[in-house]
Amino acid sequence: MALKNNSGAKLWQQAKEIIPGGNQLLSKRAEMFLPEQWPAYYKKSKGCEVWDLDDNHYYDFSIMGIGTSSLGYANDEVNEAVISAIQNGSMSSLNCYEEVELAQQLIAIHPWSDAVRFTRTGGESCALAIRIARAFSKKEIVAFCGYHGWHDWYLATNLSDSENLDEQLLPGLKPAGVPKQLHNTAIPFKEGDIDGFKQIVEKYGDRLGVVMMEVFRHSLPDVAFLKEVKAIAKANDIVVIFDEISSGFRLNAGASHLLIEVEPDICVLGKALGNGHPIGAIIGRKEVMDAAQQSFISSSYWTERVGFVAALKTLEIFQRDNVPSRLNIIGKQLKEQIKAVASSTGFDLKIIGIDSVPIFIFPTDQALALKTLFTQEMLKRGFLASNVIYLSIAHTPELCDKYISALSDVFKLLQEALNANKKIAMLIDGPVCHSGFQRLN
Repeated sequence: MALKNNSGAKLWQQAKEIIPGGNQLLSKRAEMFLPEQWPAYYKKSKGCEVWDLDDNHYYDFSIMGIGTSSLGYANDEVNEAVISAIQNGSMSSLNCYEEVELAQQLIAIHPWSDAVRFTRTGGESCALAIRIARAFSKKEIVAFCGYHGWHDWYLATNLSDSENLDEQLLPGLKPAGVPKQLHNTAIPFKEGDIDGFKQIVEKYGDRLGVVMMEVFRHSLPDVAFLKEVKAIAKANDIVVIFDEISSGFRLNAGASHLLIEVEPDICVLGKALGNGHPIGAIIGRKEVMDAAQQSFISSSYWTERVGFVAALKTLEIFQRDNVPSRLNIIGKQLKEQIKAVASSTGFDLKIIGIDSVPIFIFPTDQALALKTLFTQEMLKRGFLASNVIYLSIAHTPELCDKYISALSDVFKLLQEALNANKKIAMLIDGPVCHSGFQRLN
């Protein structure tokens, strides 16, 4: 596939001149994939197929809408429910009844919970959860583990150390614009580091009121770690929040903590909940969630109908078709195929992540350049590809076979370049991709 006269790449350059940062999400920046070549924009998406501005067709074996579309893009059943909701009015002076129905269903799935608040995005969901937890605990300091969005409470940790967030997910996140008064209100600890968490509890004592953590990101949950954090938190009157925006609906229809019998006080859900339509849910124990009534938390578009309707239909499909099991079967088979290709070509690729979200670790000190070249060569073969694959039920065995065939050619190319001691960056038709946050222009 020719990459010349790429209308999307040209539009991206224009966008960067009038939209600071180019777009609204770091993970969709062209620079995160293939600077100056990535098609950047789409006309149509369906299943795991995407058509760009020049009507080029791709199979999406990359971020799949950042993990939002486990049922595939534009799922027919979800579409039908959403279209019906729009035709009947997506907004009104009255509330949509689907809001109550979704709350009831989420409480039924999570029997430890009694109450739900809704938002539209992940970052604001985490910020809302923190507000409620602080209101309940009447303490301002938050200990956290993992990635939890862009809001002031989270970025405040980099006021005390500019590298505090580097190992949580993204390096280089600057707290510009975050009030300096928030210094030392958000304290990081690492996954599995129970001693680090104990030190935070000991240091901040009765000023520490909240702990927020991802249940897992790149590997299965560390059950012993989660249980010990919960026990320490309970003993010290600390509210426990599980951020399952990414991990929810990957191992089961709900949230992964249900599989390990560790109950939080609040759990945050999003991403796959609406299969591409904006919806976020904050579920929790009634006594904790009622603290929301002590603080002003309100937004017009949190009452809009589409997100609730999409979530209800998505939940129905997940439960009816056992979607998480299907995702992990697809992923396990694909992982085995990828490992076989890497072995046959001699390419020293490491794969981490749960089965439904394989993550590539490219070898050598040229890893970032290898990732970029991989993306470039897969794009030429009709695939949107990166170092992570968020699998959907639209990734059929036939499409996975096509991906593996292209992958075999590209891995062979990469290994031949390494064997010849070539500088990988010289094989890329543009700059090497970014690995974290940085200014674009």
